Amino acid sequence: MNLDRSLIQVLESLQRAGISALPRPAQSPWHLAALVAGQPTIDVAPEQVSVKSVPLPPVHENSVSVKPLADSPPVVSPAPKAASKLTERTLPPPPQTGTTLAANPSSSEHQFMNAPVLSRAERESCLSALSRKVATCKRCAELAATRKQTVFGVGNPEAEVMFIGEAPGADEDKQGEPFVGRAGQLLNRIIEACGWRREELYICNILRCRPPENRNPTSIEAANCREYLDGQIETVNPRYIVCLGTIAAQNLLGNQTPIGRLRGQLFTYGRAQVLCTYHPSYLLRNPSARSLVRDDLQILLSAMGLDPNRLIKQQRATDQ
Repeated sequence: MNLDRSLIQVLESLQRAGISALPRPAQSPWHLAALVAGQPTIDVAPEQVSVKSVPLPPVHENSVSVKPLADSPPVVSPAPKAASKLTERTLPPPPQTGTTLAANPSSSEHQFMNAPVLSRAERESCLSALSRKVATCKRCAELAATRKQTVFGVGNPEAEVMFIGEAPGADEDKQGEPFVGRAGQLLNRIIEACGWRREELYICNILRCRPPENRNPTSIEAANCREYLDGQIETVNPRYIVCLGTIAAQNLLGNQTPIGRLRGQLFTYGRAQVLCTYHPSYLLRNPSARSLVRDDLQILLSAMGLDPNRLIKQQRATDQ
């Protein structure tokens, strides 16, 4: 009897608070939709908890008076987190110090934080399905009318580090791959100086179509393409993201802070640590800024548990 009374009181408190179900995080259309070819899907997230509305039995006049419980949200035990292995090489956890982007993450960041861990085959299938959708996208009429082809992204679907640039240029529009022109060649040298190979990373842009005359992307164009960027981030699930240039940094982080004030520190976006630095095309016009990019990347290497001085050693070897 006491148990029934307690249950009734809890249900009354929930109904007075207007609670019928606890929301689950928004899901991207890509994290499982691209597990194509009849692969199993997850219909209910482990963290989803529902409190169903239950009709209350009538309370008779001769019933014992019971003081109602205080109105308070139900306590829900968190679901255990699934074990994940992003790469074969184990890295130290991201640094605890640094800048947290926002107390209330955006919906894009929220779904990235709650993205399931996929196998390599699942990631490849997901990215392939998303790439096919991008290839037929006409959300931006001007870009769709002037492009030769879309430029999706390339690299390791299990990359620890993702580089995000601005938009394709003429060379990228012609070849269908990001960063293949002069700026791309400089980016390759930067990547090698860090001790990586291009194919170990994942590289993409804010936009997947070239703006006419290489103009800056508009906010509407970036918003139209954000679904594809979110799908790539969620699928690759990188530990670290490098934003190249003002447009990449501001669009990912959702602010208008100049790149000169964003660089030199790490931000948190979902599960990833984000480094913002200058775009390689800016370095072609301003060679003196290359030392600043080196300093930024040393911060990233240090956070990854790698030798930050390898950049200096590589530069000395190149100068000789």
